[in-house]
This record gives sequence, structure tokens and C-alpha cells, in this order.
Amino acid sequence: MKFSIIIPTLNEEKTIASCLLMLQPLRGNCEIIIVDATSGQSNVNYPHAHLADKIITSAKGRARQMNIGASHASGDILIFLHADTYLPEHALQLIEQHLVNKQWGRFDIQLSGDHSMLNVIAWMMNLRSRLTGIATGDQVIFVTQKAFAAVGHYPEIALMEDIALSKALKKISPPACLSAKVTSSGRRWDRYGLYRTILLMWSLRLRYFFGADPQLLAALYCRGQFWKP
Repeated sequence: MKFSIIIPTLNEEKTIASCLLMLQPLRGNCEIIIVDATSGQSNVNYPHAHLADKIITSAKGRARQMNIGASHASGDILIFLHADTYLPEHALQLIEQHLVNKQWGRFDIQLSGDHSMLNVIAWMMNLRSRLTGIATGDQVIFVTQKAFAAVGHYPEIALMEDIALSKALKKISPPACLSAKVTSSGRRWDRYGLYRTILLMWSLRLRYFFGADPQLLAALYCRGQFWKP
């Protein structure tokens, strides 16, 4: 199998280099595709362009960016990776092994940071995902090209696109829930406060469940606010 790692970026100058460096050993059987919405850089002058196989510019919107990256991907398996998240050792082999009888999946997650509650948050995220079959983007969703095309790609909504994709993919196959852990940054919890961020995320998920406009939810998410973006 060949893999395509798709990384949507927006103002990730401080994180993208280390992310790409960690992926270099995988490039023999894996292409790296960056879809950047920051400044319209061309492939020629994009910073760290030599560390990726394809650099694509796009309008802002994570779901849109990931769909564009997927449309340029040649891999049998698509891996959607955030710029502040790192794959575990032997990630590609683990994915290939677990997709023998399934069409998609995700990893468990651990959050980097000093607060001990980050371990509890990660544990809760992993448990919730196993119980519901719903994955978050931070857990690094991977999916076969065939299944991704069958569900019509990511819905291009401003927030909760990972939840919407998971619900669609569950109709094709249950997820492969890998116990190997990706490491994702706890910067959002550091920026807005740990308990405030927990409450905010639960609030946004609940409002999405009851039909709130994803555009409004995205504005609240970006500002760390509960009301009035």
C-alpha cells in the first residue's frame, strides 16, 4: 500500500518544520501533502518545501483544505494529520495491519504539556471515541481512498467536520481504534485555560448535536468564547 499524509495548515510557521522533520523517514512509502491557507505561497518559495512532496494553496477552511489535499493524493490510504501532532513509531505498519478488515480508523491520543489533567482529558477522549465510534481530528483519522470517496469526502463545514465524517464512515465500517498514541499539543488548553476549554468543547459539541450553525461554533472555538463571537 502507498500512503498519503495530508496536513492542512494556517499560520503554522512555528510548528510545521518539526512536524515535517518527524515524517521524513516515512517518505519511501508515503507522500506528504501540505495544503496551506496562510499566505498564498507558491511551491517554490514555501518554507520547508523540500520536506514535502506537494505544497498546495487553498482558501481557509480545514475541511476544504483536507478535501483538496485528498484530491491530489495518490496513496491507497489517506492520513489526515494536524501540524501540531506527531505519529507514533511504526504508524504506517499499524494502519496497514488494522485496515485488513476495516476501511478507516484513528489512533489513541496523548496531549503534551505540564498539567496532569491533560492525561485525564486524553484518556476521556480515547474512551469516548471507543464507545461512540466517533474520532476527532487530533486523533489522526486515516481512511481508504475508496471509503473516503464513497462518503463524499469531508463535509465543508466550519467546525465538527471530523464528527460528520466519522458518522458517515461508520455506515461503511466500524473504526479501527489503535491503542498506539499520537502526541498532540495541549496549546489550546494552555491558551484558554484547562477547565474553561473542557467546558467550551463540550458546549460546542452539544450545540452541534442540536443543530447549531457550524460557522457560529467555529467563531466561538477560535476565540475561546461561549457566546457572542
